[in-house]
Amino acid sequence: MVKETLKETEDRMKKTVELLRKELASMKAGRATPALLDKITVDYYGTPTPVNQMATISAPEPRLLVIQPWDKGTLASLSKAILKSDLGITPVSDGTVIRLAIPQLTRERRMELVKGIKKKAEEEKVVIRNIRRDTNELLKEMEDEGEITEDENRRALEDVQKLTDKYVKEIDHVVEVKEKEVMEV
Repeated sequence: MVKETLKETEDRMKKTVELLRKELASMKAGRATPALLDKITVDYYGTPTPVNQMATISAPEPRLLVIQPWDKGTLASLSKAILKSDLGITPVSDGTVIRLAIPQLTRERRMELVKGIKKKAEEEKVVIRNIRRDTNELLKEMEDEGEITEDENRRALEDVQKLTDKYVKEIDHVVEVKEKEVMEV
């Protein structure tokens, strides 16, 4: 019973870290990466469709993304969707592909991005701590109901704390890597 609870807790913590990784990957860091377009959806015959499901996205240069739609009729709607997004990049179309030139980030903008990254990381750490609290409460209930002994509860609480420390460190590592990427000129 305790092992299943700990396994579920670790799975929830892993998912939290993965969510942070995905979110940070889609942040613009002055470098062209297809993940920048992950959050953009295009109205494709009445269905909101992610860009990566209707086009090939490549980064031939560090500051350039090339989007080649499989259906040439979607070029206009792709361009509109990119313009409406919060990317702040104007798409350039030549009739067959769309090019997105990623501008160089200013020092101030880099600092703002780092601040946003740290804020997001702190929010995810709170989520990890909330998972710990929920698990600790569940273990306490299990002890109160006689499902586990006091010693098992104490060991389980120590294990939960170790998991919490592990995933908080992992969040710190993810943030450190992203911060280096953003501050790189």
